[in-house]
Amino acid sequence: MADPEHPDAAPDAAPADGDLGWALALVLRRWHEAAEFVLSHLPLGARGYHVLHAVVHEEPPNQAALAAHSGIDRTVMTYVIDALESEGLVERVPDPADRRARRVVATARGRAELAATESRVRRAEEAVLSGLSEDERAVFADLAQRAARLIRTESPSTDPCAAVRQVLAADGLGPGGTGGDGPAGA
Repeated sequence: MADPEHPDAAPDAAPADGDLGWALALVLRRWHEAAEFVLSHLPLGARGYHVLHAVVHEEPPNQAALAAHSGIDRTVMTYVIDALESEGLVERVPDPADRRARRVVATARGRAELAATESRVRRAEEAVLSGLSEDERAVFADLAQRAARLIRTESPSTDPCAAVRQVLAADGLGPGGTGGDGPAGA
């Protein structure tokens, strides 16, 4: 990690093989930098993207299920949906099975925007992992997804955005650090 006393100094040499935490933190930071850039047009950046992605691909039955699926507090989820709705990307519609409940569904504009954004995200992820072969990138992505699903199964309330904030703050790049507030979406 960079020396907080000398921010312009070269980062420390890579630690010895086997330091998984260092490796994951470095990959996560690089992914966040790339994602922040390609997701900056969406309300709330990465958080808005992940919610829109879940609405389109997972189709949760209601707002509470969407919050639980995304690992986002229900109160915070209301603000995320409000932001996506104000941009015309999602809408709240009555649930035909329960008139008291509202479903969050993607609009045609939201689906089109997600498709274009997913393409940009894939290109950014390829750039982050450009030092790996195509096969290695696929294996890495598969293993990371499998590990994430296992963690989510064991601890469904884990907020994935909190991990990004913690890594960035530890390097002085986000809330709690010295590098500014960082994006609201991550």
